[in-house]
Order: sequence, then structure tokens, then C-alpha cells
Amino acid sequence: MLEALLVTLVVLGSVGVVYLAAAARVVKQFERGVVLRLGRLNGEVRGPGLTMIVPFVDRLHRMNMQIVTMPIPAQEGITRDNVTVRVDAVVYFKVVDAPSALITVEDYKFAVSQMAQTSLRSIIGKSELDDLLSNREKLNQGLELMIDSPAVGWGVQIDRVEIKDVSLPETMKRSMARQAEADRERRARVINADAELQASKKLAEAAQQMEATPSALQLRLLQTVVAVAAEKNSTLVLPFPVELLRFLEKAQQPADAPEPRRRRLEPPTPDPTPDQPTESPNGLLETLGEPPAPPAMSPVPPVPDAVEAPDDPLKP
Repeated sequence: MLEALLVTLVVLGSVGVVYLAAAARVVKQFERGVVLRLGRLNGEVRGPGLTMIVPFVDRLHRMNMQIVTMPIPAQEGITRDNVTVRVDAVVYFKVVDAPSALITVEDYKFAVSQMAQTSLRSIIGKSELDDLLSNREKLNQGLELMIDSPAVGWGVQIDRVEIKDVSLPETMKRSMARQAEADRERRARVINADAELQASKKLAEAAQQMEATPSALQLRLLQTVVAVAAEKNSTLVLPFPVELLRFLEKAQQPADAPEPRRRRLEPPTPDPTPDQPTESPNGLLETLGEPPAPPAMSPVPPVPDAVEAPDDPLKP
């Protein structure tokens, strides 16, 4: 009798251990447990730790509550300004309602992936190329709103959406490079012209200052010589300013000596005499007295008479 009782206790203990092993479940800290009893949702969501279910009746589904990072495959589309681009992105989401994520949608990860791809194509078609390249923050917010709207009923919350890369055709890249180069060249020319204007103003002020103090020009000349001589050139060509000569000329003159007056030397005008011809306004020579005698003409030499040639002896 005692032995039968001990055997029964051992059997019951073994059955209890097997039952506990089959009924005990462990839910991790980042998970939540959803129990389906005979296919129906039973009770509340099981928290992390040890939990018990009815073996062969209940089925525990563990739902991961961590943030899931899902890359969106690159989508090719045409922007609003008719440019073909290829855009890929990444979406961050998490499950906030475990029963809805399990019951409402068959595979919430696949559903979020397809919705993200569709929303990304829609964003590409509604945006321009400049917005995709420079105004991504606004596009990210719009894309997040488009994905989050249907995902709310799935028990999924979209945490963040980021556009990673925008691929452009090679022809568009070259066109944008030429545009950027032309814009930089334009800005460089404007800056250079502005610098020339400012430099001209400063040079004008410096010229006025040097005109008031001529010795400053000599100091500037010496500074130029020192700057050029530092390069150790074998030949030094230096212009000699005229202002420096004037400065040296003023330095040689006494301080109290008046500056000599310069006057123009003109030949004296001779008084007309009776015998001297004068030039009239019409360019003819006239005399105040008697008219001049005509010049003597040289005698014409007489023309010799014709000399007859001797008779030719051979002539009959």
C-alpha cells in the first residue's frame, strides 16, 4: 500500500513538472506576450517575466517592442520638373499596440515596407529636384506623415523617416556642375571688381597723402626695392619717378629763396627800315621806300655760226 502511494506521488509529481514545463513561458524585457486561447484573444498583454499558459489550449505570441530599422529599396521616379531620379530611404518604426499588430495585419513589417515604397514614389512625383537635394527635412516630414497615417491602425508607430541618397543621371550631374561653375565664376568676377573699386579708392587717398608729403614717395620707393631684392633676382628694373626729382630739386633750394620766375624768351621784333623789305599780310614783299631794282640779267652767249663740214673725199 505504501509503495503504491509512493509510486502515485512520483507519477503525479512527474506530471506536475511536465505540466509546469509546458505551461511556463518567459517574456523578455523588450517583448510583450499576446495569448490566444483556442484562437481567440485571451486576457491582457503579458508583461516581461515568467508567465503561465494552459498547455495545448493557449498559444503565446511574443511581439518585439524595439525600434525596427528598415531600409526602403531605391525607387526610380520622375520629379515634378521632369527629371529622372533614383531615391532610397530608411524608416524607423516600433510596435505600440501588440494585439493590433498581431491581429489587424498579417505581417506588419511587410506592410510598412510596401507603404514606405509607395509613399516614397508619391513624394518623388510631387517634389522638384532642388527640394530633393536641399530641402530634405520637409520631405522627410511629409513622408513620415504619409506612412504613419495607415500604420496607426496596425498598432505601429513611425518614429522617423530619412532620405538617404538621391541618384541623378550623368548628364544632369554634368549640367549641374557647369551651372555651379558659372555661378562661382560670376561671384568671383563680382568680388574682383569690388576689390578693384576699393583698391582704387585707397590708392586715390594714398596719392593725395603722398602729394602733401613728397618724402612718403621716397619711402615707398625704398620699400619696393626691399621687397623686390628679397626675391634674389639678378636683374632689377626700377622706374625712377619724376616726383622724386622734384623733391630733390626743392631740397637743394634754400628755404627763404624765392622760386625763380619762368618767362618765355621771344626774339625781338626788328623795326622796319626804308631799305628792308617787310612781309605783308598777303605774303608779298613790300618796301617802305623806293621799290627794289630788278636783278641784273646775265648776258646771253652768242650762238656760233654753223660750221660747214669738210667735203668727204669719198663722196663723188
